[in-house]
Amino acid sequence: MSNKPNVIIAGAGIGGLVAALALIEHGIEVSIYEQAPELKELGAGVQLSANGTRVLIHLGLGPAMEAAACTPEAKEVRLFNTGQTWKLFDLGEVSVARFGAPYWLMHRGDFHRILVEAVRARRPECIVTGAKATGYVQTADGITLHLEGGRSVKGDVLIGGDGVHSAVRQTMFGPTPAKFLGIAAWRGVVPMARLPAHLARRVGTNWIGAGGHVVTYPIHESRLLNFVGAIERENWAVESWTEAGTHDEALADFEGWHEDVRTIVRQMDVPYKWALLGRDPLPYYNDGRAALLGDAAHPTLPFMAQGANMAIEDGMIIARCLAGIENVPAALARFNEIQLGRTTRLVNAATDNAGRFHNPALADPVQGAAYVEREWTEEKISARYDWVFQYNPITTPI
Repeated sequence: MSNKPNVIIAGAGIGGLVAALALIEHGIEVSIYEQAPELKELGAGVQLSANGTRVLIHLGLGPAMEAAACTPEAKEVRLFNTGQTWKLFDLGEVSVARFGAPYWLMHRGDFHRILVEAVRARRPECIVTGAKATGYVQTADGITLHLEGGRSVKGDVLIGGDGVHSAVRQTMFGPTPAKFLGIAAWRGVVPMARLPAHLARRVGTNWIGAGGHVVTYPIHESRLLNFVGAIERENWAVESWTEAGTHDEALADFEGWHEDVRTIVRQMDVPYKWALLGRDPLPYYNDGRAALLGDAAHPTLPFMAQGANMAIEDGMIIARCLAGIENVPAALARFNEIQLGRTTRLVNAATDNAGRFHNPALADPVQGAAYVEREWTEEKISARYDWVFQYNPITTPI
């Protein structure tokens, strides 16, 4: 490409940072404008499957990620009330052997720090903090990102990676109000040292039950256990990872659940509330010289563990399109063509899993066991996940 574009990214989240690293790899000028006054990723755990980890390894992050990640020894499903357990598969060696890249469990803060450090090592002045996007205007020759306080920056391309409350998306589509999806979650982490030995393992566990489910897995070099518990309810529309609750509130939501689940809840320092909100799927992710990625484009229920991976994919694909297609609107249109169908399918699959993890049949121990044995066969697991993990954003035709 003879005339490389100057790229502006709104938001220093996972998608924006991966896009920046991939653009820098192609010798493209990039700057990131982040609303937070300091870079600090909130939240707890994140699961990175082969479709995402192969990108991170390609970008040179393998050693740093391996030092901070946990590779699970096993994956299991447990019935919420009896604790009956079904061993599924080893996500470690099996992921590398079958899909060509590892499956990593990470503290989101560790992952974000590694991405930020990598961007700053390559372009020290690339990230501007305290710069909240408010919208954009574009012409045939360029695009301007407006920032809070009357500032603005100009470039050839704008990537909106500014999250679920995206100002770039609002400029592109107008108001897109979030809707409470009838599911609320509890999040938290527990030091492994506080847990009995049978819970302090390098194992990913999915507790499933009528009207709710719990996912636990080790993070932070296996020193912490990440907990996410989703419960169906009619109220509590708080879209935040930092709304503190109480242990009594959380335990009340898990009344009747196995004592192992309740033990983990009791050992959290702070159980945080999180209402799961959604928006109608977008018909497209691009508008001339602007495009959306990550949660700004396709917010999802977290029931396929693909939110971070979709952002990673988006970042790599959009960078490859901008590097390989000289006309900016055509490059972003190609990005949209590649990712729109896939990410929509992933969002729909996560919604389908809500029904699977919360099925009413799970209330009865006998019916619940039979349901698990039908729905978690090797063939059905492969049908649900293989197409996800096999995807390679590095080699997908542009």
